[in-house]
Amino acid sequence: MLRLYQFALSGNCHKVRLMLSLLGVEHELLDLVGAQREHKAAEFLALNPFGQVPVLVDGDKVIRDSQAILVYLARRAGETTWLPGDAAALAAVVAWLSTAANEVAHGPNLLRLHFKFARQIDVAAAQAVTETLLQVMQARLAEHSWLASAAPTVADIAVYPYLALAPEAHVDLAAYPAVSDWLARVRALPGYVGMPGMLSG
Repeated sequence: MLRLYQFALSGNCHKVRLMLSLLGVEHELLDLVGAQREHKAAEFLALNPFGQVPVLVDGDKVIRDSQAILVYLARRAGETTWLPGDAAALAAVVAWLSTAANEVAHGPNLLRLHFKFARQIDVAAAQAVTETLLQVMQARLAEHSWLASAAPTVADIAVYPYLALAPEAHVDLAAYPAVSDWLARVRALPGYVGMPGMLSG
């Protein structure tokens, strides 16, 4: 059985839980206690030397980084919709995976860390990144149902959590109706699972 090392309140861990559920993959959740720095213990560092979650263990395979895990799960399931094989379509997906690791991480993710967990950040800078991200997403989603393709892909799952957690980041989506509609489409996917703090309607 697959094992997922995680923090329950991490958006990056949520995207992996969501992908596992959408694919119907049986798995075991192993919750680490951040306050006890279990993710920095030698046992965990043997799995991920960066000391970060999520980490997925599949037999003798260990995959770190949420975006990499999404790619692994899609390929493992033999899925060509979630992760297309065509060069241009795959490049479109990868571009949004990079967005998840950059603009999403440095925008709404940082704002949530600040407002929910009291992390000290440059709030104005994170708000500016978030505004640009939302403008780009609004433009794309005003014309398309999904971020990278005509059907949902791992790109949507990678970007979704920290936008769905917008209230905890003090991010108002009222000016971005296409983004809100997209969030609703993700929530409507068969097998969807949420987490505390996410928009639900």
